[in-house]
Amino acid sequence: MVVAGEASGDHHAAAMVRALEDLSPGNRYTGMGCNALRDAGVELVVDARRLAVVGLWEVIAQYREIRRALNILKERLRSDPPDLLVLVDYVEFNLRLARAAKQQGIRVLFYVSPQIWAWRPHRVKRIGRVVDAMAVLFPFEVEVYQRYGIPVRYVGNPLVDSVRPSGGREEIMANLGLDPLRPVIGLLPGSRSGELRRHLPIIMETCRWLRVRHPDLQFVMPLAPGVDIEADITPRVDASLGIHQVVGQAHDVMSVSRALIIASGTATLEAALLKTPMAIIYRVAPITHAILKRMILIRDIGLANIVAERRVVREFVQDEASAQNIGTELERLLTDQAYYEDMVASLGQIRDRLGEGGGSDKVARMALELIHEGKLRTATP
Repeated sequence: MVVAGEASGDHHAAAMVRALEDLSPGNRYTGMGCNALRDAGVELVVDARRLAVVGLWEVIAQYREIRRALNILKERLRSDPPDLLVLVDYVEFNLRLARAAKQQGIRVLFYVSPQIWAWRPHRVKRIGRVVDAMAVLFPFEVEVYQRYGIPVRYVGNPLVDSVRPSGGREEIMANLGLDPLRPVIGLLPGSRSGELRRHLPIIMETCRWLRVRHPDLQFVMPLAPGVDIEADITPRVDASLGIHQVVGQAHDVMSVSRALIIASGTATLEAALLKTPMAIIYRVAPITHAILKRMILIRDIGLANIVAERRVVREFVQDEASAQNIGTELERLLTDQAYYEDMVASLGQIRDRLGEGGGSDKVARMALELIHEGKLRTATP
């Protein structure tokens, strides 16, 4: 059983499933996810697209739907117990499912560590009680789990393998219907409904601010597959800005953009791997922000900055996410060549920190070890 609760986890999980089939063909897969897991051959007993929410208030609003999904998966664990449960991110939901699995003697592999180094570090003890092994994406996460005797392996980040444009700049510009002589600003508002609701209005306002000062700009918005365009996008996009909307193709858009306005999340690391400068934004419900700001232990929230271990990219969170603030940063990236090139060089160092690729294959091998041997051969990377 493979369980992922949002778009980025869905893609990581699907890549792991494909790698597992290459190593050991003929397995049967069930679980929860989105289009990527379905396309990888997983029988989805729960479609995760309605469950992708962030923030305390947002989870409360969706609690009934989330609880229903959890109960469906628990029942499947009882009626058709898998040889292994692989949980990908979506932490609070998945840890509850892990506890149910352990009560039935089902082995559990957790892939993509919760950010215990960022907030609520005490969760590591709870995690150790309900998982058999952790597969982590960043080298600095290994020590956290080893300290508590939890079997862990650094598998590398699968984005190192998967983040690449489909072609050269001229080809991509033509495919996207863009003018190769005019600068491009990429707009990545997030994939969840709540993110789109909170981010699109401020992104539109920023685009209007920029268009007044730079009339030749082209705006492109790659949308995550599965996004409800009619409900979440169309009512919030300013048609007068002529924004090019494409489904998927995020890496292509990133690769041809001078700069990005991008919601905090996995996409910031993808942009960093492509060495595309950006301004990171994020907003949550006010009550969520009031609670979380007292709990978070780290200064930066963007993965690009976290991996770099310094502020490479400016972040505009909550009230700081204003059109003038974001627009001023984008304008500097458009006009200050030295500033632009310095950010590009700093982003180039992030790939070196992530090391070699092959992450999906390494997780698949961990899964096979747990299925056939019941434990990892080693608890070190």
